[in-house]
Amino acid sequence: MSIRKIIEIDESLCDGCANCIPSCPEGALQVIDGKARLISDLFCDGLGACIGECPTGAMKVVEKEAQPYDERKVMENIVRQGANTIKAHLKHLKDHGETAYFNQAIKYLNEKGVKNPLESNEPAHHHGGCPGARMMDFSEQKSSGSANANLESELRQWPVQLHLVHPGAPYFRNADILVAADCVPFAYANFHQELLKGKALVIGCPKLDDTDAYKDKIKSIIEMSSPKSFTVAIMEVPCCGGLYHVVQQAVSESGINVPVNKLVIGIDGNPRR
Repeated sequence: MSIRKIIEIDESLCDGCANCIPSCPEGALQVIDGKARLISDLFCDGLGACIGECPTGAMKVVEKEAQPYDERKVMENIVRQGANTIKAHLKHLKDHGETAYFNQAIKYLNEKGVKNPLESNEPAHHHGGCPGARMMDFSEQKSSGSANANLESELRQWPVQLHLVHPGAPYFRNADILVAADCVPFAYANFHQELLKGKALVIGCPKLDDTDAYKDKIKSIIEMSSPKSFTVAIMEVPCCGGLYHVVQQAVSESGINVPVNKLVIGIDGNPRR
């Protein structure tokens, strides 16, 4: 046993919808007795591709004592599921820079005489992995634009990281609060003018950070500062959706009715209305 990242499921929140299952080609998840279950530590890589598929916020990545991830056992399960699942798993490992596991998977395929589907000229059917970490280049789609306009920052407070802000800070009191995923300001060109203007700001990443701590902090902000509303701006990738569920859960647990609006930004920088 060792300390490593692994998925944890809150059974009290899980409704057994099974949305998480297709995003885990490793086969670490099953719905048993109406709840999603992590069937083996050996199969879970702890990268969290399943988190954004959960509509109730029941899943998160934690660090705890768990059996080491076993790529060979994962491949035994994946090969039985066919070429598309193999392809999804290999892309999942490549997207996250898991070179050692990727090489182990390729070695297993070679040993078993199974063709590597990434070498095929056929288009990929991506049913798993993490779109949030997939390499993409939009540079040829962007024009140089005009550099004449001097835009002003609409940031009205510091700090902005959710772990660091004080829930009773004066800028939160009776305020409209923007809860933004870390990547949103980089992707959305009109972030300051269209999203941030007139709002207090907190930022965070539901995949890499402690979402329970986020929930508790937002709940404290609600109880101490009575904000008017929350706008949650997230990226369209699956792992980002957890931030919206965190805010919804915090509002629900506070017992105070605060409107929560959601805006999804595409990985191409355009809002998804």
